[in-house]
Amino acid sequence: MRLRLAVAGLLVALAGPAAAQEGAHAGYYYPEPQSREEYVSRARTMIDADRSRRLQFTQALTLGQLERPYPPPFTIYAKGEEAEKLIIVSMTAGYADTLYRMRGFLALLTHGSRESPLFQSFRVEEIFTFLDLLKLLGFQQLTVTDGDRYAHQILLR
Repeated sequence: MRLRLAVAGLLVALAGPAAAQEGAHAGYYYPEPQSREEYVSRARTMIDADRSRRLQFTQALTLGQLERPYPPPFTIYAKGEEAEKLIIVSMTAGYADTLYRMRGFLALLTHGSRESPLFQSFRVEEIFTFLDLLKLLGFQQLTVTDGDRYAHQILLR
């Protein structure tokens, strides 16, 4: 019995920082995800993808939202020690409160990504999606939430 407790304690200690960080996100920035999936990207992470570049990406999206003449429908930010976890929170009730609406929202983001100079310079604008863009930038996880009761999490591989 003591051996089992010692092993369990060791496992908790080894997983502690990662588990604590994920626990800090769920319940604080979004509710516990009700659905999860894994996306196997067609893209490879760029050599120069780093924390700074991911933060610049989220800042550019945020500034684009704030420049519009109406309140932003969502907010976007990166978390994690290396800003490797992207979080998108709906700022409008009913905007992303189901898995299907979230997938529709991601399709809208794909449209914008395909018009980006980055996709066009790689000549992948007809192939890659928003999730592939995230993989290019080195994001490992995306969580999309309605900002109330629903969250969907995508692991980027």
